[in-house]
Formats: sequence, C-alpha cells, structure tokens
Amino acid sequence: MTRREWTYDVLVVGGGHAGCEAALASARMGCRTALITLSLDKIALMPCNPAIGGVGKGQLTREIDALGGEQGRNTDRAFIQIKMLNTSKGPAVRALRAQADKRLYEDWMKVVLSRTPGLDLVQGEVAKLIVSRETIKGLRLADGRVLSARAVILATGTFLRGKIVIGDKSYAAGRVGELPAQLLSESLRAENLELARFQSATPPRIDGSTIDRERMLLQVGDPGSLSFSHWEVPSPRTQVPCYLTHTTRRTHEVVAKHLHLSPLKSGSVSGKGPRYCPSIDRKLINFPDREQHPVFVEPEGIMTKEMYLQGLTTSLPVFVQEMIIRATPGLERARLVRPGYAVEYDYLPPEQLSLTLETRAVHGLFSAGQLNGTSGYEEAAAQGLIAGINAALQVKEEPPLILRRDQGYIGVLVDDLVTKGVDEPYRMFTSRAEYRLLLRHDNASQRLSSIGHSLGLIGEAQLAKVDEKERQIREYGEMLETSCVKSSPETDELLETLGTARLEESQTAAKVLRRPQVTFDQLLSMLSQHDRERLETVPTEVLEQLLVHARYEGYIRRQLAEIRRHRATETMAIPSDFDYAPLEGLTFEAKDKMGRLRPATLGQASRIPGVSPADISVLLVHVHRAGAGRSRPRRHSGAEITVVEGEPPETC
Repeated sequence: MTRREWTYDVLVVGGGHAGCEAALASARMGCRTALITLSLDKIALMPCNPAIGGVGKGQLTREIDALGGEQGRNTDRAFIQIKMLNTSKGPAVRALRAQADKRLYEDWMKVVLSRTPGLDLVQGEVAKLIVSRETIKGLRLADGRVLSARAVILATGTFLRGKIVIGDKSYAAGRVGELPAQLLSESLRAENLELARFQSATPPRIDGSTIDRERMLLQVGDPGSLSFSHWEVPSPRTQVPCYLTHTTRRTHEVVAKHLHLSPLKSGSVSGKGPRYCPSIDRKLINFPDREQHPVFVEPEGIMTKEMYLQGLTTSLPVFVQEMIIRATPGLERARLVRPGYAVEYDYLPPEQLSLTLETRAVHGLFSAGQLNGTSGYEEAAAQGLIAGINAALQVKEEPPLILRRDQGYIGVLVDDLVTKGVDEPYRMFTSRAEYRLLLRHDNASQRLSSIGHSLGLIGEAQLAKVDEKERQIREYGEMLETSCVKSSPETDELLETLGTARLEESQTAAKVLRRPQVTFDQLLSMLSQHDRERLETVPTEVLEQLLVHARYEGYIRRQLAEIRRHRATETMAIPSDFDYAPLEGLTFEAKDKMGRLRPATLGQASRIPGVSPADISVLLVHVHRAGAGRSRPRRHSGAEITVVEGEPPETC
C-alpha cells in the first residue's frame, strides 16, 4: 500500500463499545478514520451481560442517541426483551433496559461500521505510539505497519496486559479466547502516562435446555413500542422471557466451603474490582448475614441455548462453579457451558485527562471506555462518542465539546472521571447527578439534539422531529391551562373515590392533573366534550412530559434556579498556565491538587476532592484579578476549551 493509504485524520484503537462510537462519530464528522482492533470478528462484543440500559445507564444510552451515536439504534435492532424500570417511582429514576441478542448486536454494528463512508477497519495489534514533541503522530503495529494520524483515540477495554484468572489458573488474555495487548502499556509509560490495575469478572453460562423454569419466577418485557432511539421505530417482535431465582443457604455453604480457593483470598488477582457488581464470593464476604441473593437467568440470544447467570459472577475453580449452580433453585440440573472468570488489566487513571478526554501528556491522544477506569457498555459508549467528537473537532481546528453536569449524564460521567478520579471501576447511577430530575430519559433529545445537529451528527429531519415535539408540548400545555374542570356531584364523587379532596371551585385541568391520584384518563372524564376532544389526541411521549411538568413543577423550577445561580462560577474559565503555588489563603492540598489536575473552570475546581469552599472563594478572587472569565477561552494542549453555553432546558 502507498504511504497515503495509511494516512488518516483519526485512529481509533479498540473495537468495543467505546471504539465503535468514537470511530463512527469521527467519520460522520468528515474525518478519514481507521478503527484498529485485535480481531475484526469480535467488534461490539458483549463479553458480560448481553443487555443495555438500566438506572443511570439507560439515560446515557438515550443521550448517546440524542447526540447522534449508534448504541441506542443498535440495541433497538437487536433486543429480545425490553422494559421500563422503576415505573412506580419518580420520573428521575425511570430508565429503559433491554436484553439483546449478543450475536445480532455485533452483526448489526459491523454492518453500520462497514457502510460508513470514510471509515476503514484494520486488524492488528498496536505496539507503539509515535510521538514527536509531546504530540501524537501515529501508531506502529506489531506487524510493522505504520499508520499516521493527527489524533488517536485509545479504547482498549480490558486488553492492556490482560490476565484471565479462574481459581488457581491464570494466563494472558484480554478476554477468554482472545489475545491481550502486551506492547502498548510500555509505550504509554514511556510518554509519562501513569497506569494502574483493575479487575472485572463475569458469571458462568449454562445450557438453557437444562434449567427448571417452573421453579423460577417469570420475568417478561413490557408490551407496546418502547425504544432507546428517538429516530427509528423498532420492528415488532416476540419478546423472550427471563427468569429470577435466588441463592439459598445451601448455595452459600458451597461458596463458604471453597472460599479459600477464590482468587480474592489467594491474591492471584491484585486489581480492585467493581463494588456494585460483586462476585458471589465477595457477596458472602461483605454480607455474611444475607440469607439469599437474586440470580437473573437471561438468554444470550434467540439462536443459542446459552443463558447468563446475572448474580453468580465468580472466578472460583470450575468444579466449584458447577456446585454453586446446582445448589441454586431451578438450576439443579443445569449444564455449565462456559465458566465464569476474572480479568485483570491496565487502566489509565483519568485525572490525567482533560474534560475533552484528551491526555494532558500527549497532544492529540484521547482515551475512552474501560481504559479510563469505568465499567459498563453504556459508560464506554458515552466516552467513545465524546472522544470521537473532540478528536474530530481538534483535527478540524474547531472548539471542543464539553457538556456541563446540568446538560446530561454524559457531562456528569466525564466530569466525575476527570475531576474526582476513580479508586474502583466507575458505574453510573442516578444518584451521581445532582440535577437528575432535569436529566430524564424522556427529554434527552430536547437537551442534546441541537448540539448533535451542530456537529453534523443529527440531520435536519431529526431536528425537525424534536422541534415538533417541543411545539406539541407547548400547545397541549396551553390547553391544560385553559381547560376547566367544574365542580359537580359527579366530579366530586370521583375525586373522593380516588382519595383526594373535592373541588371548592372550578380549577384548570393543569391544576387538577397535579394531584398524584388523578390519571390523565380520569381527568378527561371530568372535562367538557370540547376540552376532552382537544386533549385526547395528545401523543404518548408528549403526555409523559406534560405529566412530569404538572406534578414536579416546583422541584423543576428550584433546580433551574439553582443552575442559574451557580452558572457564573461554574463556567468561569481558569487560564491553563495559572500558577497556584504563590496564592495566599489556599491550603497546601488545594494548591497541589489543582496544580496537578489543572481544572478548566471554577466549577470543576470546586468538585476536586480536598478543595474546600473556602479555597474556591480565594481562587475566585485571584481568577478575577487575572482577568479570567467566561468570555476568555482556556487553552490546553493547543485547543480552546469552551463549555457548551445555553440555558438549562425549560421544557422538562
């Protein structure tokens, strides 16, 4: 091949969920892109649970879709069961979760990648970064090929010096049956990038034809047309059931008897694992008094009998895994197909990154996914999208994208990683988002699609769909405010039956709808025929937001006011060369941490662990004296860093 054929704008290393989103974003934004992976047959593999979404995670996937990413659409093509979680709770914690056919998910993503103009797929192991004057110039592969680029995104997952552990057996691998990336870690360290070790684990898989479904609880999907994507309606399909069982005292006795064989006890795994997805052996250590733990038995696809045992993650020896499975109700005759295992790998502590996900040490080198210390397909895909966007913007010499915490869970994710760092694999929860009532799954497109459109990732027709939805919300909202519910014997009787007070005088439909006991259909029955006919045509997705706004209006207004109150300091830029050392009034810890982390804004500085409100007050004075502020861009690694401006969403 000629030298030109190996010259790209952006190179993406890794074909997992982060790498796929990064490569697609870069190519769709007009950059010549190559995705390099150890195996083209393993692109978009779901090595752990074949599911997308969940509380916090589902919001990330909806935001990825709203910005123009692929994970939501790909899930809609491949899901075999989908449901809305937490429907009995408030709207801030409701989220979609879908069980996917893992093979179909991979195949569809490969189709999308292969059909994307300007995107090449390359199989090979990256051996070395090519860096000149602290600026990335390209990559050298283990087979001798050299690829040149202006930006590189590392999305290596669990492959950097990966080690598989099952009981007392261990061997080098990124995942079972796959070679690790042994050479790149040394090259990263040579560029003054720090690496540390984490570990993750996966449960055993069993033959679904050998389970006793009658002894387990049936878990079905939701009827109707649910989807992660805002833009495409999923094809109708028959949903596949999952099952729920629980461990018993007998299960725990098996684990306890063989706990000395666990890598957690033997020390064969040194990296810290995820706290929120512990192995069954870790559960017994941490919760010795618990009599049972849930185990979800979930299909891996429609063309396979394999089933995933969510809740029985372990890396105990294989013979112990078989005993654990058969000591669990409904699994007494289950046949083990693939044993569970732990994988230990190098990760890049994310404090070494800027809010664009670019490394501070090497200009043009970005990092995304598990390499940044996260767990989960959704967290990886979100980072990949942001890294891909910012790499493309840097190549095009345009200001980068930084989402604020009040704009999306993606903003919370990146800010948490870069500002607070990680001491265990990071997982997204709604509790991490202080403005979660505004960052719901139902309004992701209204919050983010205009940004996706400005980047070229969202088309005109898609943006028009968002604008039409907002128009309908305003129109039907005005109808609720102008429609009247009059006091009458029938209305008062209905309200008393519902357990709420009768009307003392006529009220607007909007005010009556604020009562949690009153459903929209019940409200319609209280209206005049004219008002009822106007409102009964409201689309389901519009009605969802009208109900939220009616019942949570006070909370929403308070959060909007809080965002505006903190906006001045949140977006106030700090010069990249700001010298903290001579500042009087700052604690030594604050000087040290801000000097190392180089916060882009005063808001980011305020969230650094160990930096107190008093430190921020002192810093505010000195930043003002230095003439820094919102209108002054901050430069880092040759790129302007500007926080995306705009008011918080009024349509909530």
